[in-house]
Amino acid sequence: MSKKMIKPGPDLLTQVNQAFLDYGYSGLSMVGLAKACGFTQRALYYYFSNKEEAFRAVIAHRHVEDVALALEAGRSVRAKGGGALDIFATILDVRYGETRRRLTSSPHTVELNAEAFKRCRDLMIKSAVSFQADLEKLVIALQAARLLKLNGEFTPEQIAQALADGARAVNQALPPIARDDFSARYRQMCAMVLYGCAVKPKRK
Repeated sequence: MSKKMIKPGPDLLTQVNQAFLDYGYSGLSMVGLAKACGFTQRALYYYFSNKEEAFRAVIAHRHVEDVALALEAGRSVRAKGGGALDIFATILDVRYGETRRRLTSSPHTVELNAEAFKRCRDLMIKSAVSFQADLEKLVIALQAARLLKLNGEFTPEQIAQALADGARAVNQALPPIARDDFSARYRQMCAMVLYGCAVKPKRK
């Protein structure tokens, strides 16, 4: 008979996340993870079957949490009279920037980034699809509120995709962006997507 697993709460997931930031993925065993979280190894196994499961749980939790915080931040900016650029730049800075700022504070940034793509690609895709749908709804809502005027060349879905793709590209930029410069880069990227950066040549 298999033991009954316990769903980890936000506090434990925060501790697990910090343990990976402090020790990296390869440098952390279930024994080390338990110690970092103030658990016995036996107790920790009631929450996670292995280290990879703990890592995936953290990634999934962070995605849900960061998306919720990002959308709330966008609503706050809009309520204060912010324009479309302010709203989108804030949302992307919270959604993606907070992840990068946490990660760049770790000496294991490169390893953890690689492990996330290796072990959590399915979670990342699921989150991306859901978040881009949220962005599409926001593009439509801002257009209806006359805070954004579309030229008809691209659909709200395509605009949402470009904004999300751009934010992910900022996160993976080379050379790496300094942690204090992410906000400005998200805003620059949003301005380019929303308002363009070149004039189309006239057809002859």
